[in-house]
Amino acid sequence: MNKADVEQFFSRLRDANPAPTTELNYQTPFQLLIAVILSAQATDVGVNKATARLFPVAGTPQAILALGEEGLSEYIKTIGLYRTKARNVIATCQQLIELHDGKVPAERAALEALPGVGRKTANVVLNTAFGQPTIAVDTHIFRLGNRTGLAPGKTVLAVEEKLLRVVPAAFKQDAHHWLILHGRYVCKARKPDCPACVIRDLCRFRGKTL
Repeated sequence: MNKADVEQFFSRLRDANPAPTTELNYQTPFQLLIAVILSAQATDVGVNKATARLFPVAGTPQAILALGEEGLSEYIKTIGLYRTKARNVIATCQQLIELHDGKVPAERAALEALPGVGRKTANVVLNTAFGQPTIAVDTHIFRLGNRTGLAPGKTVLAVEEKLLRVVPAAFKQDAHHWLILHGRYVCKARKPDCPACVIRDLCRFRGKTL
């Protein structure tokens, strides 16, 4: 996809959704971090149902740590892999208190050192909580990067690096949200809704639906 097409690609996504944001519910950077950790291999809807019960009771590292692993598990047991996630969240809360005064760090290395936090989670937090122009590549964005020809790559990291190179600076802050929402609701895995797609003519996908 050439520069003019990429510019038009994101201009149209912006026009359709001028203020995109995550569909995870949160009030603080810490709550966002926990929600993203819980969202691995789970839906945002499912995570929001669990955190709607959890955060009013325990919305800080100290409060979640006080629940303990078993107590936390009771709030998140409807989410896949909840026992592993409970263990990681408790360990993360401990590290935040011990190493960061209970605050979420705004640096990639510090975030990725937290249990249960990988590059994708760190990118979401850096972008959404701290306004950094990172692009978190999940399965939707990986599919979109390859399917549309916007940023083809064989690995998640390759797609991320390509997106960081090709996305114009004016769109980079919100690119992650536009792409994930487009992949979630329009350019779906099994059957993309090409007739409803605002970038249909720019897309390089050969199997477009009618």
